[in-house]
Amino acid sequence: MYTILAINPGSTSTKIAIFEDETPIYEKTLRHSTDEICTFEKIIDQTDFRKQIITDTLKEANISLGSLDAVVGRGGLVKPISGGTYSVNEALLKDSKEGVLGQHASNLGAVLAKQIADDANIPSFIVDPVVVDELQEVARISGHRLLERRSIVHALNQKAVSYRYAKENNTSYDKLNLIVAHLGGGVSVGAHQKGRIIDVNNALDGEGPFSPERSGGLPVGGLAKLCFSGEYTYEEVKKMITGRGGYVSYLGTNDGIEVAKRIEAGDKEAKLIQDALCYQTAKEIGACATVLKGKVDAIILTGGLVYSEDIGDYIEAHVGFIAPVIRYPGEDEMEALAAGALRVMRGEEKAKDYEG
Repeated sequence: MYTILAINPGSTSTKIAIFEDETPIYEKTLRHSTDEICTFEKIIDQTDFRKQIITDTLKEANISLGSLDAVVGRGGLVKPISGGTYSVNEALLKDSKEGVLGQHASNLGAVLAKQIADDANIPSFIVDPVVVDELQEVARISGHRLLERRSIVHALNQKAVSYRYAKENNTSYDKLNLIVAHLGGGVSVGAHQKGRIIDVNNALDGEGPFSPERSGGLPVGGLAKLCFSGEYTYEEVKKMITGRGGYVSYLGTNDGIEVAKRIEAGDKEAKLIQDALCYQTAKEIGACATVLKGKVDAIILTGGLVYSEDIGDYIEAHVGFIAPVIRYPGEDEMEALAAGALRVMRGEEKAKDYEG
């Protein structure tokens, strides 16, 4: 049995969990006030502050660092890498601290995991960060030389549910062709071929289906005209794409539960917008089926919106002819982190080296 500490830093919280193999035995969300966070100029400056809170919390729970076999942190905005579990080495630490692709609290994951693991003389890892990039070369072509398509994907959850499906069907992820649609604050739909996400919409920057707060792909001619209308700043347009698009733009909320309640109360506009989100997701799934040349073992729906039976039913009605549709509602990032570390500890896969 392996005992693993998982660490998931967010902007105003740090989630920690202890797993004995796949079983969680302790979970805690450590909240950080805005006043505390604002005292640090850079995100990486929060390292000692967050580490102290984690170690103090474990001590209060009578959990000794000596009882751990590994520490795994959420991966941050490092350079694009293939999927998998990575040992935290000096190159990974350097790029996490510098935030080579941007500043985000997840950049602290590798740093905190390494420091705590080193104190216990045990290995440290990250698993499937959002920068996982396994696109086939033809998928990188956008249509204009100045704009290359990028892979920004809910890799941690997409990979986790793929491993789960494979295990439940007595096979391995690298033997399957899957289409995985993650429906949460953003919507990413990936074509998984034999263990690699060979194509996926950029769920952050405006590709694919819209979501509760993101615009997805917009009519580019109209977007260009809007950008040069003089009515909006660059920052305002960015917010339209990420933060104030989707449900927020049409319905004034990013809460899927609230939208469902409006639909139950007879709100026809809310029903139309929810249907449109499902419709666009189904179209993206269909596109991924062509990427896999129709050879699809299963379509997996996951993320918070999949708790809605109406959303799952709508999408399944449109894509069920392609392959069986499996639903794994929600996303358990802590479980996914621990599972990635556990596969390495058990020798089921080898930890990768980040080259920077």
